Amino acid sequence: MSGYKIACDKLKELDAICEEFGDRPGELINILHRAQDRFGYLPEEVQRVIARRLGIPAAKVYGVVTFYSFFTMTPKGEHPVSVCMGTACYVRGAEKVLDEFRRLLKIDVGQTTADNKFSLSSLRCVGACGLAPVVMIGKKVYGQVVPDDVERILRELDGDRC
Repeated sequence: MSGYKIACDKLKELDAICEEFGDRPGELINILHRAQDRFGYLPEEVQRVIARRLGIPAAKVYGVVTFYSFFTMTPKGEHPVSVCMGTACYVRGAEKVLDEFRRLLKIDVGQTTADNKFSLSSLRCVGACGLAPVVMIGKKVYGQVVPDDVERILRELDGDRC
């Protein structure tokens, strides 16, 4: 399906992550978080290895990965851009902010730029409604973002982008 093959050293890191949590199926979400932090995303092969280590069906791992929006099966860019589309953000213009990111990056939601610098996603709510509209880039939160801010934000991250 994905064609992703885990290198031997990466496989050892994944084994160590599972071992750190005692290879316990009840720790699946924690293991997936740690694996995603390490690999950047959770390709099918990573999910299969985790399932084998925990002694659970791969379908169960896949079900958890696809249920929770914070897990991804596709690689993200160096700067993952997430625009909150929760009610407060939406009402205050998040859709226009998202459109400006689309326009400047020349990608749509769920895509990554050809140079792997940026990926674009939308979120339901980040819990920072008082700062609406909110954009998260990696772990940094930008509040009260308007479309005119987008070019400046991108330049801060990658000066030759705009």
